[in-house]
Amino acid sequence: VQLQASGGGLVQPGGSLRLSCVVSGFTFSSYAMYWVRQAPGKGPERVSGISSGGGTAYYAASVKGRFTVSRDNAKDTLYLQMNSLKPEDTAVYYCAKGYHSYYSGLYYPPGGQGTLVTVSS
Repeated sequence: VQLQASGGGLVQPGGSLRLSCVVSGFTFSSYAMYWVRQAPGKGPERVSGISSGGGTAYYAASVKGRFTVSRDNAKDTLYLQMNSLKPEDTAVYYCAKGYHSYYSGLYYPPGGQGTLVTVSS
């Protein structure tokens, strides 16, 4: 199983970024997927999740209304559109494979190196 997140960078408060996660080694379309972030000095936070078919999405209260999760099962790719970014969104963002096809909040430990998002003026 391989998950490679990309798209991070330095952005000013109020700006936008779109993260991508390309996966291989499993049938992407059969599993819910998650975005998890870890800020410096803090524990991991589940940011968002999406069911295998894309019909159900979850957002942490801290990002609801600003972030949108989506997936393209034909391209084995997960996305996270992040708008109205705040300094507190600064973290390394990882994608993670879910335990089930439906959104359950359960996922395997995030794989790959993640992608760093820094929100600063």
